Amino acid sequence: MAWEGSSWEAADSKVTDGRTTGVHPPWRGEITSARRDLLLDRLAASSVYERRHPDHGVETTRIADQLGWAKTYDAEYVALASLLECRLVTLDGRLRGGADRLGLAVTPAEL
Repeated sequence: MAWEGSSWEAADSKVTDGRTTGVHPPWRGEITSARRDLLLDRLAASSVYERRHPDHGVETTRIADQLGWAKTYDAEYVALASLLECRLVTLDGRLRGGADRLGLAVTPAEL
């Protein structure tokens, strides 16, 4: 869902993750190949675009340390929101809990 005049941004690795994740479920029985193809087509046609920030790696590590996360996977999302001074929209409760401590996270229902 997008709002008029809005854009969606994702860390460069997250757009790739979206594509990669869509490939695996059909062979696990979680989604049909036809549904996967539709999702990948929609991702390709969406207004989500990749954006790199020169401080992304440093900010990711800082946030992971600050939140006590052993891995930086979730911190990449939070770091991008921090660097872009925007909100992180997520349904992931664990991610929301950490990012919310930094005042960065909202759920789609809060938009």
